[in-house]
Amino acid sequence: MVVYSFYIFDRHAECIYKKRWLPRPAVVGKSRANSELPAPTNGLPAAIGQSDRTTDDDAKLIFGTVFSLRNMVRKLGGEDDSFVSYCTSQYQLHYYETPTNIKFVMLTDLKSPSMRVALQQIYINLFVEYVVKNPLSPTEHPGGVGVNNELFEESLEQFVTRVLA
Repeated sequence: MVVYSFYIFDRHAECIYKKRWLPRPAVVGKSRANSELPAPTNGLPAAIGQSDRTTDDDAKLIFGTVFSLRNMVRKLGGEDDSFVSYCTSQYQLHYYETPTNIKFVMLTDLKSPSMRVALQQIYINLFVEYVVKNPLSPTEHPGGVGVNNELFEESLEQFVTRVLA
């Protein structure tokens, strides 16, 4: 199983943490003929493999997609139904929302099972322990000031490479 990227959004729709495990491939060519051809993605999803967007734009697009799908699921299925994941031909998006409206999003390959339990473990064992319980960590992240905690980052890296690999 391959994890492409991971995002955390706060209750104000700000991306407070983002991590990408695989680099973006280089653009093949700049001409119109070449730009119409899909860039080689080396197994990456199209949303990640495109080099003309920044990671901030990716985070905004992912949040917009999750927000829209979550609202659609609630309107069609009622308040008891919740959005968990969706799958395309290139990648799978996994979603977990905490009771405090912190949203965890993980993009993986198609072969991965449901990551809901893994996202819950990241929230409980890593985010709460190293970010929420840290007295030096801000409770709000105004203006996009994100999670800046070495222990959280190292633990997340170990979790993704050892547990999810």
